[in-house]
Amino acid sequence: MTGAPVAHSEPKRETVIAELIELSSESLNIQVAADGSGRIALAAIAGAGTSWQASHHVPAIELQFVDEPHPTPVLRLAGSSGGARLRYRGNDTGVNGETHWLAVTAEDDRVSARWLLSTRAGAATVTSTVAVTNLGDVEVSLGAVPTLSLAVTGQVGGVAIRPDDLDLISGANDWCGENRWQRRSVRDYLPALSSVTRRLSPKGAHSARVLGSWSTGGALPAGVLTTLDDSFGLAWQIEHNGAWRWDLAEEQSGLTLTLSGPTDADHQWLTVLAPGETFTTVPATVAVGAGWQAAVAELTKHRRLARRPHPDNERLTVIYNDYMNTLMGDPTTERLLPLVEAAAAAGAEAFCIDAGWYDNSREGFVGWWDYVGEWQPSTTRFPHGISEVLEFIRERGLVPGLWLEPEVVGVRSPMAERLPDEAFFTRRGRRIAEAGRYHLDLRHPVARSHLDATIDRLVEDLGVGYFKFDYNINPGPGTDAGGTSAGAGLLGHNRAQLDWLDGVLDRHPDLIIENCSSGAMRSDFALLSRLALQSTSDQQDVSRYVPIAVAAPMLMLPEQAGSWAYPSAAMDREETIASLSLGLLGRLYLSGHLPQLSAEQRALVGEAVTAHRRLRGAIRSLLPRWPLGLPGWEDRWTALALTGPQITLLTVFHRGGGAAEAAIPLSWLAGVATRMEPVFPVQASDWILDWDPTAAILQVRAADAPVSARTVALRTTS
Repeated sequence: MTGAPVAHSEPKRETVIAELIELSSESLNIQVAADGSGRIALAAIAGAGTSWQASHHVPAIELQFVDEPHPTPVLRLAGSSGGARLRYRGNDTGVNGETHWLAVTAEDDRVSARWLLSTRAGAATVTSTVAVTNLGDVEVSLGAVPTLSLAVTGQVGGVAIRPDDLDLISGANDWCGENRWQRRSVRDYLPALSSVTRRLSPKGAHSARVLGSWSTGGALPAGVLTTLDDSFGLAWQIEHNGAWRWDLAEEQSGLTLTLSGPTDADHQWLTVLAPGETFTTVPATVAVGAGWQAAVAELTKHRRLARRPHPDNERLTVIYNDYMNTLMGDPTTERLLPLVEAAAAAGAEAFCIDAGWYDNSREGFVGWWDYVGEWQPSTTRFPHGISEVLEFIRERGLVPGLWLEPEVVGVRSPMAERLPDEAFFTRRGRRIAEAGRYHLDLRHPVARSHLDATIDRLVEDLGVGYFKFDYNINPGPGTDAGGTSAGAGLLGHNRAQLDWLDGVLDRHPDLIIENCSSGAMRSDFALLSRLALQSTSDQQDVSRYVPIAVAAPMLMLPEQAGSWAYPSAAMDREETIASLSLGLLGRLYLSGHLPQLSAEQRALVGEAVTAHRRLRGAIRSLLPRWPLGLPGWEDRWTALALTGPQITLLTVFHRGGGAAEAAIPLSWLAGVATRMEPVFPVQASDWILDWDPTAAILQVRAADAPVSARTVALRTTS
């Protein structure tokens, strides 16, 4: 017989609570419990029409010391030796504007941990961080410091919830295959191993993680646990622009969810704290609601409340970008000017010149990839200077914009010679060269001053008011420059990047910045709390784009979801409508050879932009719902609704060809007097839409086309 001794069935012991600490706002009540031995745990959450109470006492703070990660051999973050030793020492509470906070302190003989919980009025969410300080006189090394662990089984409204009663909703990204969410039973990931006579605590966990610097380049740092009957949902997001991990693990007492930034086991991260030094974790936020969609709605409210204030948060500028299915990184003055005219005529408000504007070689498109970094306009592409094009954009009433990939320097770039090795990611003293690019380390003042000078020059000298920030490489686990671990170097850069962005926006408060990242490989909330919008994909096929666009509000605000609308002269009427519909209930992000379109297509573009501009004021306050559930990658029918007290906006997509019928249930409108009106296209020919307000069901018959869509509004009439 091998392994740890088997634990046999014993009488269940109730946790003795010695102290109960509360944090309350108008939207949420949280209870933190210290048990009889002084271990602290998140015990209960109530808000958004639901209440949850933990079934078992899970230490909220986990600490994996490098010299003793776990008392028993396991492959999960929970159950650490350091977390088990921490004992409650006290707490503080306070209110900062609309934010209510609670700080709980726990210690052992080596470290002090300050667990900070905060909740904002207006959202049933709680955000957690942990700050660990070395209390001793020798250094300590930590290989994992999760942000939060909590029990997820327990009682909801007095009804016991077991692992068998829960589904997990989780998502994944790939380039051109973003926002692929699925709902599966928890038991698909964590099989039941215990029996009446043989009680087991599994060693593993269902873990999600990313490797390297693409924070959403694979698994997603968010998810939802929901009861089978959708009466309760618990949603979360890890708010970090680098490496992270979350675990769902089962022990004899129940399920535990652990949310973390980088770890030694996964990301070559460890931190060494000298006496008196402190390390603070990345933040994570948890939301609750009466069902998974309600929990996601609360997370949506949190995202709005936690964003950095910016004029564009209210304005929601309509952008035209010349890249997708159009110039594809090969701009010239001759090609751009007709597009600018057409974009202005269509109602766009900003025009972004995408990749290639800085290429000064005569090789054309193929020359710029490993030459980037100096960010000087090409003289061959713009014979009279790029200022001629930017001024033409301004004269047409549009904000001029440029594509930029600030964190990289091509190996052939003059900047690769001018900047020292210390300004780049290095491993063992050598620069990391990924796909022909070096990666700047924004911890270094020379790297930051180079980027600050670049941004200030383009804004102040050329009058740029919009940037598309891209990020097309993943340099691996990080940089060991400065004698740290590679993962700690990456985390330091991630935090320096956020600080740099804050500095840019402080100096240029009206500057609009789009987050791109090779499609959406870094579409995390740390960046989106600062930046205006997120390009949701580089997918060039309208039909394939449908599930990406529909599911985007799971990870970002609807008004930040920049889904491409790229009509082409080769498209028929229905595909043109579907293309324009992708971003209609988000951030309409125009592209395409607009001057080549037929008169009918140009009219549809103008109609879509007009509809979006009319609705965008409402969109920024509405909450997402998915009346047909989250879209599968091959689903023929998908639907996204944005809901509020007075209006529901609904876009329905059909893929697969052939006429077809579907019933779209809008259960939240049951018993509400409503009227339906078309939004886009106003003349809904080739589709039949029949709204039954009594049953709250929209009956639809789609056009006979490979891909088609319709958008309607349902307005409350009483």
